[in-house]
Amino acid sequence: MTEKEDQPSGNEPLSESEEILNLEQEISSAVSREEELEAEVNKIKDQLLRTLAELENYRKRAEREREEMAKFAITGFSRDLLTVADNLRRALESASAESETSEKLLKSLLEGVEITEKELLFAFKKHHIEKIEPLGQAFDHHFHQAMFEVDDSDQPAGTVVHVLQSGYRLHDRLLRPALVGVAKGKNSEDTLQPSDETPK
Repeated sequence: MTEKEDQPSGNEPLSESEEILNLEQEISSAVSREEELEAEVNKIKDQLLRTLAELENYRKRAEREREEMAKFAITGFSRDLLTVADNLRRALESASAESETSEKLLKSLLEGVEITEKELLFAFKKHHIEKIEPLGQAFDHHFHQAMFEVDDSDQPAGTVVHVLQSGYRLHDRLLRPALVGVAKGKNSEDTLQPSDETPK
């Protein structure tokens, strides 16, 4: 036999023990990879659960803050109205004094009410509550509610000539429309062609 024939060729089949060894190594490698993947899945699952828990906590906290904000949104306005309440009480107490005459009592009460109204209007202004004063202005259905019409030859049709109840708005949002009486004008043409004197 020659030297070449003595050397095993690379294409010779593996022995049974070598095949078993290779399979064991592949199985071991697959098991190891499966364990790694399982650990990674568990890690991702844990992160997901933590994230979900954090989101739920954030949702609850935001809901709590929203409820508190809605509940206490008028805190500043309420504090400013306390002065109004104090002035009303002072006016009532001054009116109930027995030592003063009726005329003095009435004058004292009126002064107290005037001071209270000023305090109230100041609180409104501070919190951007604006009184709607439409007298003499053109009727605006966004801020006025017409209660009746008046035959008034001195005013163009559609002009507010009576205010039954003042309206109020908060910034640009209507809180309450002004209840008004509106001029009919001389005839129907006034409605179509208002005069140049129509208030703007």
